[in-house]
Amino acid sequence: MNLVVPSMPRPGVMLLTLNRPEARNALSTALIGELAAAVSKAIDDARVRCIVLTGSEQVFSCGADVKEMAASGFAVLTDRSRCDNWAVVEHCPKPVIAAVNGLALGGGAELAMLADFIIASDTARFGQPEINLGILPGDGATQRLPRLAGRGMAMRMILTGQQIDAQNALRAGLVTEVVPAEQILERSLDVAEVIAAKAPLAARYAKQAVGMADESTLSAGLMFERKMLASAFETEDQKEGMAAFVQKRPARFVGR
Repeated sequence: MNLVVPSMPRPGVMLLTLNRPEARNALSTALIGELAAAVSKAIDDARVRCIVLTGSEQVFSCGADVKEMAASGFAVLTDRSRCDNWAVVEHCPKPVIAAVNGLALGGGAELAMLADFIIASDTARFGQPEINLGILPGDGATQRLPRLAGRGMAMRMILTGQQIDAQNALRAGLVTEVVPAEQILERSLDVAEVIAAKAPLAARYAKQAVGMADESTLSAGLMFERKMLASAFETEDQKEGMAAFVQKRPARFVGR
């Protein structure tokens, strides 16, 4: 059984579905490996301009595989192949949307936070319950959650281990939109299709520029933004986009 199921339901959009239902999509080493392989293929496929990552109707992912951790301890989280595979998802240059239905807990929430933004169903719940196991988050929540939802919400979630619902996640800024559960996938694919129709190199440069906001000072970030803009001006798509605007017609972006 494939632990990650890829499909292309819309032009330019790759849908990656976590498929480990018997373990509530727990992020085993094998699942993370398959996910990294699927993302790598999407990166190399010129047809793919946006990726949507989702789980099942009941659970996005319940987090790391606790059975693996109990058996192998901290070593399972620092295994070189696991770290390399996680980094493939983390540093994907193409836009990624997380479509979260049901539970996104622990590593599952951390995986969703690797996406460029999260669209949640009204049944979604987010949590960092690691403290209940006598540990703390180890796949980025202590750093990404404060940046997305604010320090207070991050501390509350991490120190109590309690879940928050989709509306609280929306108010905190963790997710960008909440939709009815039966609409989550279609809505996420709709947004992905809009992104896929844009200039792919410009989208890549924009993703890099926004990412610098968490990594640099304002002045350094502004310099990097200008560098990315200069790169965009060297593309065929820039010329096409501006010509289409002047000629009042839809642009036909080719990714060059």
